[in-house]
Formats: sequence, C-alpha cells, structure tokens
Amino acid sequence: MKINKLSIAVLFLSGSMFYAQETKQDTIIKEKKIDGVVIQGSSNKKTETAVLGEQRKAIIQKQAVSAEEISRKGISNVEQGLTKVTGITTVEGRGLFVRGLEERYNYLLINGLGSPSNNPFQKIIALKQFPTDVVGKLNIYKTFNSNLYGDFAGATFDIETLTIDKPFTKVEFSVGVNTLSTFRNNFKIAEGADGMNGYLGLNSKDRRLPDEIRNSRPDNYKFTPGQSLNSFKDSWNVDNVKSMPNTSIGFTTAQKVKMGDTGNLGILFSLNQGSKFEYKEGDNHQFKGQGQGSFIENMNFLNRKQYNYEIESSVLLGLGYKNKGTNVNLNAIYLQNVNNIIEDNYGYKDGQVLNKTTFFRTNQLDISRFLDLQLTASQKINERHQVKAGASYVINNYQQPDRKIIEGNRIDPTTGTRLSDENIAMRYGGNNIIRQYLDVDSRFYGSAFAEYQLSLGEKGDRKDFPIQIAVGYNGFSDFRKTSYRFIFGRTSTSSAPFVINIDTPQDVFNASLRNGDLYYQEGSDVSQFYSSFYQIINGGYANVNLKPSDSWDILLGARYENDMTLIRYSEQSAENKINLDKNKDFFLPSLSVKKALNNKNNLRFSFSKTVTRPILIETMPITYINPDNVNIVGNPSIKNSENYNFDLKWEYFPTNKEMFAVNLFAKRIDNAIERSLVASGNATGSTITFFNAKKADLFGIELEGIFSLGRISEALRSFTLGANATIMHSDVERSQDQLNMERPDWFALTGETLRKRGLQGASPYTINADLKYELKNRNNLAHTFSLVYNVSGSKIYATGGAGTDNYYEKPFNQIDFVYQGQLTKNWNVKFAVQNILDSKYKILIGDKNYLPTNFEQGNNTLTNYYRGTTFNLTVGYTF
Repeated sequence: MKINKLSIAVLFLSGSMFYAQETKQDTIIKEKKIDGVVIQGSSNKKTETAVLGEQRKAIIQKQAVSAEEISRKGISNVEQGLTKVTGITTVEGRGLFVRGLEERYNYLLINGLGSPSNNPFQKIIALKQFPTDVVGKLNIYKTFNSNLYGDFAGATFDIETLTIDKPFTKVEFSVGVNTLSTFRNNFKIAEGADGMNGYLGLNSKDRRLPDEIRNSRPDNYKFTPGQSLNSFKDSWNVDNVKSMPNTSIGFTTAQKVKMGDTGNLGILFSLNQGSKFEYKEGDNHQFKGQGQGSFIENMNFLNRKQYNYEIESSVLLGLGYKNKGTNVNLNAIYLQNVNNIIEDNYGYKDGQVLNKTTFFRTNQLDISRFLDLQLTASQKINERHQVKAGASYVINNYQQPDRKIIEGNRIDPTTGTRLSDENIAMRYGGNNIIRQYLDVDSRFYGSAFAEYQLSLGEKGDRKDFPIQIAVGYNGFSDFRKTSYRFIFGRTSTSSAPFVINIDTPQDVFNASLRNGDLYYQEGSDVSQFYSSFYQIINGGYANVNLKPSDSWDILLGARYENDMTLIRYSEQSAENKINLDKNKDFFLPSLSVKKALNNKNNLRFSFSKTVTRPILIETMPITYINPDNVNIVGNPSIKNSENYNFDLKWEYFPTNKEMFAVNLFAKRIDNAIERSLVASGNATGSTITFFNAKKADLFGIELEGIFSLGRISEALRSFTLGANATIMHSDVERSQDQLNMERPDWFALTGETLRKRGLQGASPYTINADLKYELKNRNNLAHTFSLVYNVSGSKIYATGGAGTDNYYEKPFNQIDFVYQGQLTKNWNVKFAVQNILDSKYKILIGDKNYLPTNFEQGNNTLTNYYRGTTFNLTVGYTF
C-alpha cells in the first residue's frame, strides 16, 4: 500500500469529522404539530439530499446514487455511477469490485427482480451497457437482509428505473475523442463491420455456423471445394479505416395520462445508441518454472495491438399505473452490445525463444442480446396490510461467431529477411487457420417475487408501527446451453510457405480452395462440443422488524434457499454424458440493529450468513482456446462459497447534506473461489482455471465523509468534499487442490512450505474522492464542477504455481473532471475529461518466486497498456 495515498484519504475523512463536530445546529426539517394539523416537508427522492436521508433511516446498510448525482457527475452509465460509492471500483473488463472482492461476490437486481448475466465471463451484466437516462436510483446493499437473494458477499445492486414525477422529453447528443484511439490511421476493423449491418449488430448472421453442420453433431465433416468457398459468408479480410470520434445519441420521453379521479398512467420510452473506437498496445507475456535448479522464464513474450470497435444499444419501454395505494409497473428492457475486435500479437510463444518473429491475428466478434420483460405490482390494502409481487422473463444470448485465427511469421521464406508489417509468411496445415464458434444461449430465464407485509401494535405519536412482519418468496430458473465448435483449414498436400498481405488474405485462400491446396474440416470434439447448465433457486423468507422506541430498530431475518444445479457435459472423448447434480439447501439467518444515539448519530450492527455462486465460465465444462495458448478451463466441480458477514458502523449526519461514517467489517468465506494461472498439462501454453480455497478470513475498515468546505471559510461555501476509503486485510487457507497446484514438486524433499497470501482479487485499500463546486447564476441556473479521483491497491489477479509467485494487478490512479451546466431552461451541457493521469494498466508477476528468474529483457509484466485520456461533450435539450 502506498502510504501517501492512504494518508490523503484519512486526512480528508478526519477533516470532515473535525469540522462536522464544530458545526452549529443543523437545519433538519422536523414535523410540527399545530392544532391537530401535521405539516410535513416533501422531498424529491431523486436528489442527493433525499438519498442521504434515506440512508440514515434505513435499518440495513443501504447506499444509493441519486439521479441528481448521476447528472452532476456526468455519469453516462450505471457502472460509472456505482464507482462513486464507498469501497466500489471498476476493474478493466472484469466488472465491479466491492470492498476489494471480485465481481463474482456481487449480485444484480433490476426493479427487485433477479437478472442473469449476458456474458459467461462476468457474474452480472456489464453495467456500462445500462444508460443512466432511465435510472431513477442505484441502490447498493452492503449488508444482507433475508428478502435479498442469498448470493451475497460484496454487495447486491438494485437498479430502479425512472419514476415519472412530471412529463418531459429529452434529446442528448455526445461526442468524445481519446488521445490514444481517435483519428488513428489504419485502425483495423473486420470487413463490413463499419457498415449499417455492423452498426446494428446484424453482421453476426453472416458469421454463423455453415448450414452443412449447424444442426448436426460433429463428425469431422469435410467441406467440398464449393462448400468451402460458398458456405462461409464472412471474410478473412480486414479494413483499415480512420477511427472517428466516439458518438452517442439518446432520446427519452416521459408522459402522464390522467386515469379517473385519482389515478394516472405514466409512459416512459428511452432509446440510446453509441459507438466507440478503442486502441490498446502493450505487453502480452507468460511465465513458467522448469523445476528445482532452473529458472522462472518466459513462455510467451509478445507485443499486442488490439483494435475495438464497439456499438451499444438500449431500449426501454415502461408503463406505470398509480391510484391511491395501487402501483402497477410494466417494463421492457433491451440491451445489445456488439464488439468487433482485431488483435495482433508479435514475438514468440510456447517457449520457442528462437522463433521471435511469430505473428498471429484474432478477428473476433462478441455480441450479446438481453431482453427483460417485467411486471411488478404493489397494493396497500390498509394501513396495516400491504402486498407486492413481480415476475420477469429474460431472453438472453451471447455469441462469438466465426472467431478467426491466422498464424504465420514475419520472415520471408525466400530471402530470410524481415517482411514489412503488412505481410506475413505462412503455410497451410497445423493450426495456422482456425474458425471458432461459441454460443451461450438461454433456453429459459424467469424470476419472480411475492411478499406480504403486516404491521402490528399501535403507532401512537410515531410514524411507524412498533412491529412489522414480512413473509415472502423470490427465486429464479436459469437454463442455458453451450455450443463450442471448431473448423480448421486443412491441406491434402505438403504446403510450401508463401507470403500474404495479412489484411487481404481472402483472395489467396479462395484460389487455394479452388485448386485443392486448402479445404475446411470440422475438428470439434464430438463429446465436448455441447453442454447444458440448469439452475433453479427457490427462496422463502421471513422478516420481523421491531421498533420498541424511536431510537431502536431491530430487523431479524431468516431465509431458506434451495439450490438445484445440474451440469450435463462429457469428458474428452467420453461416450456418455456426466450429470453433475449439485442440489443443496441453505439456511441463511440475518440480524440488523440500528441505535439512534440522537437525531444526528446512528450506531449499526449486522450479522448474516450468505452464499456465493461462481461465474458461468468458472463452472462451464469447456476449455476456451486462445491463440496465445493461454486457455481458460472451467471447473464444473467447483463449490458455492458460504460466507459469514459482520459489520459495526457509526454514522454522523451534521446536516441533511453532510455525513461521516466509520464501518468495521469482517468476513469468513468457506470454499472461497479463486482464479489460478498455471502451466498447461500438455507442456505448452498456460491455463487459467478456478479452485475453491478451504477458507478465507477478511477484516477491514471503511471511512466515508461528505462535508461542506464552508466550515473552513465562508469563501469556500460553494465547495463540497466527499471522500471514502476502504482498508482491508485478508488471509487464505489453501485447499488440497490448491496445494497440489501451487506447491513445487521439490517441496516434498526440502520440507519448504508455501508463503501465506491474501484472497485472490481482494484489494488492501480503495480510495474515492470527489470535490464539487456548485454555483447558480442570477437566473437560478446551476453550474457544477467536479473533480473525481479513485484508486485501489495491488491485488492478486491470479495465483501462481510450480514455483512462480502470484500475479498482481497494480494500482490504477484515475482522475476525472466533469462540468455540468444548465445553460437555459431547456438546454444543458456536460463536459468531461476522463483518465487525466493516463496511468498504465499493469499486471505483473510477483517478486517472491520460489526459483530465480530469467525474464526476457528483465521484463516481469504479464500484460500492460495505456487507455488514453478521453474528452467528452454532451449537449441536451429538454422540452
């Protein structure tokens, strides 16, 4: 941990506490009773003040990001919004980390209903796909209550879609440039991907499995010359374009229609579309240990260039009916992400040090489609009785169709000299031409909840009944099938090496297909091409909320959850499928206690037991092949983690816009799931796979403060400082599987033992800070300037093995500047500068290896790259 960064955060927070204690009396609006009339202030639930008030009153530890804060900080998607909350950071391509815990420890709800991931490599939806124009509030539950799903350790996120307070229509247009990616010449993109079909994601149909094998089992089908020429609609060619600015456009309208004397119908429609060019360049290395008396050396030493052209689309249609105690909401949410990727690697792999001119290219399309249909309703029968229920149906699909891999080298086979960058030498045969087809298709996903609430006792002068009881059910069914198939370029003759232009090889391949030098043949393993995943979660729960006085709030919860999981798959070359049944029952108690010391101070305690279910790829029975021979191997036998969670928190609210909090937390995670990176069993390449640890213990402290700098000087009254820090320690006890993998062979002879380590993915610290300056002009139009900083400490990306240390994801310091201005009643503008520091993202092998090292060029990097600084301007018009 870097002490200077931590010290800054502690100073921020300590300062907020000091100045808060010195403040004069706050101006919290209290109820006043005059001659039997109760005068109450009403508040907009979307404002930062209202959200802070809700956090103070809630019995469980619940934080939120309001619609107002989303707008002020120029937040364009849900993922950005959640990173503004204490202890939450985003990690490159791997989702959100809460309290330093990997994304697998989180769970997502949308309007209280369960939501599957639209990507097998992530636990929850990539939340950057979810635009904030339709978000009313982002709720973050960091302590467990029994009405939440038991899959909980980091946090449960609940996205509440926008509620309609008043009719409006809004159009926004955004344009952004990146210092590294925009206006780059020769930006590589798959042929046709930048056309209208590519923009809408329709080019995926040209990349489907050919008709000859699409609906049949693999049988090493050999394509005829005519079929090899005509059955594959997608080209190997790559276009070179100038990367243009990133753009997005959004349209949102909300309208209200009067229904009878007291009812109204709200209609919400939102349409958003955006495109982005992104270029990354950096190291792509791998390491291996050769045993006692040898060195840790490079397995791969590669330079990687990656070109991403990404298009995101979303549509939301919402209908909401309200009439006194009745609320009915119907939502349809559609998300689509299309990412066209060209990745070039140059160097050597598999320890072939003498062949340092190897070149291989991956031409890949990732496309996900997600349609969530939801119906929720609540009815207040009378003051003591209330019911609510909801159901959803999700159509969900993820594909990598026709992922094309081509390999050669940069040496002219005739002269022995180095070829120009656009040319490579190759020959047919081996694995030099591969087409991969991955399809993770949802057969069915349904989620539902129902709850009955009963209030007992007499309120007297209080707002709430002293006893509130809730009983309910929530659950989901998730059925998916996985198809993973391979087609190889084969030759019937001994192929001589030849030179091709790597961007336009299609004509050369076509000529070879016609004359018989090249043909396509399926090479999928007949036993492993197909697998099925079935999961049914049924949960019943009961809560008793006791409020013996105005200062005490006690919530007792009990949840029973049945997990029926079945995985059908085959071992390599096996004749019969394996039915792996993981049926298990969980009893999950919870306790939350809040003591209001006075109207400004709360003391909270919570305890719960929860579970953690793995990400789909962690349990998928496939070996996901990468051309750099770093393959991902799922572990279908992996177990759910069982977690014991403790929190003790003190909160101080000096005013309705300020707060300070200290939270002590601890967790015991039995069967903690961890990522490992080890040498493959076939002596070539590396394998990323997953194991259960025996247990992991974590404890830490969270500090959070929001306070006005007007406490220091009246001249600073327009400035507000928010800062939070999470400091955590973790310790792991390895399982026998992990000991077998991590412990070098010679330890049995020398008696050496493995060093202690922390939990994979757990960060020792996380810091977020936010300095806001707000002013209003003479027309009462607001202008807000925000400077936002966040960083998380060095954490284990993957555990090592066979003598190597662990692999560490290094801190990435990010500073963003955001201006939000209301120019007129109708026009607003946002200007943001993201990643001002332009730090380098890095994963390094640790320096505590069990063998001496002999790295190529002394480079201990696993991977690294810059992201560049992005300047973004958004103009909106509301009418």
